Amino acid sequence: MYEKSFPNKRFKHTILFLKKHISSSENILDLGVENPFSKIMVEHGYSVKNTKGEDLDEDLSNLIKSDAKVVTAFEIFEHLLSPYTVLKNIKADKLVASIPLKLWFSPAYRSKTDKWDRHYHEFEDWQFDWLLEKTGWKIIDHQKWTNPTKKIGIRPILRWFIPRYYIVYAERVNN
Repeated sequence: MYEKSFPNKRFKHTILFLKKHISSSENILDLGVENPFSKIMVEHGYSVKNTKGEDLDEDLSNLIKSDAKVVTAFEIFEHLLSPYTVLKNIKADKLVASIPLKLWFSPAYRSKTDKWDRHYHEFEDWQFDWLLEKTGWKIIDHQKWTNPTKKIGIRPILRWFIPRYYIVYAERVNN
């Protein structure tokens, strides 16, 4: 997944944001298969279980069966056709989720070789906020950050100034 570049900046911002809002005593269901960041959460003292790679548009069983107090979803919702259904069915009262933001100067990401590595949605922050609100979540905190690259060109220059990632901490308002 990260053969050419490990997202150190994104992971650093994400773990700091998680630590700000979630105690390591709270068990976490991390949407998506075990990945480098779920291992980082464990290294920081969190108890983490991942979903098993099932298509969350079709199979919510691990989500519904979970007794986790917190759900994390880092760069997952953009891959789903219906993130509404997933968000509506989370039983936990706390959610930490991040998404890549839609960039006006770049098309939606689509891997030509991996059908799971494609973005069906690329949200603007207000769209993600609205989705959370409609599915019963109240955003308590949020943050954005850029994703600079060391490439040459107009788009790489814009990536130094235009936020690429958006993370929220939200709590369930109606269960």
